[in-house]
Amino acid sequence: MAGGGAGRRDAHAGGVRRLSGPALPPLRDVIAAHGLDARKALGQHFLLDEALCARIAALAGDLDGRTVLEVGPGPGGLTRALLATRAARVLAVELDERALAALAEVSAAFPGRLEVLREDALAVDAASLLAAPRQVVANLPYNVGTPLLIGWLREAARWERLTLMFQEEVALRVVAAPNSEHYGRLAVLAQWCAGCRIALRLPPGAFRPPPKVHSAVISLVPHVAQPDPALFRTMERLTAAAFGQRRKMLRGALKPLGDAEALLATAGVAGERRAEELPVAAFEALARALLARQAPPS
Repeated sequence: MAGGGAGRRDAHAGGVRRLSGPALPPLRDVIAAHGLDARKALGQHFLLDEALCARIAALAGDLDGRTVLEVGPGPGGLTRALLATRAARVLAVELDERALAALAEVSAAFPGRLEVLREDALAVDAASLLAAPRQVVANLPYNVGTPLLIGWLREAARWERLTLMFQEEVALRVVAAPNSEHYGRLAVLAQWCAGCRIALRLPPGAFRPPPKVHSAVISLVPHVAQPDPALFRTMERLTAAAFGQRRKMLRGALKPLGDAEALLATAGVAGERRAEELPVAAFEALARALLARQAPPS
């Protein structure tokens, strides 16, 4: 994959400008040199196909001048692809100490454009470390993908776009429509905050080691108008109750929130409906009604 330095030339791939430069070792050689066998405990499945990494980076659109967060870079395949775009800076958050030497080689090939942070991504306020406009582009570790996504949705206004790889089942839960098998709390939260679509599907054989399931890349573009933190927290409580017993009618499922019948009436939602039937707009009406009820009298 291309590196940085003097004499870089622009190349065009899929309408996105990319930079050519000094070559880095093949990813298989990097893994062997640094003992980077993927570890199940860390949810690791590495992408070694450089063309596929470049394709995923291109799904983020034109990164010219953007700062980019990557989580779980491992040997650095997607990291290289992101740095081969005209992104201003990439912040790679990696918990696995074994990957740091490999990523240092990538950093040396792209001077001043890659910062590697050895931290748990769930504990990092990445948006505060990156200048706007900022994006997330990541092949997420399977075991932390969903909580990471919910954390980014809480502050969706700070992100221009999220281009994220998940297990396909999780991706389907993000984009699902009401009255479908995968529709649930994650779909409501994601679609409330962003336009969501599956941009690419990948078979197990695209990874090393191959996972037991297919994967998918989803693109989330945050809406211009975002809920304030109090409303988002209320929506989290509401959807947890509604989908916690998804086969129950809402008048029963929402009882833990107190006076479910009055809440439903205020929002104009029939009590005999079930959570899996409600569109996102109806959940927003319920969340606003619940928040208004909680507010102290003025």
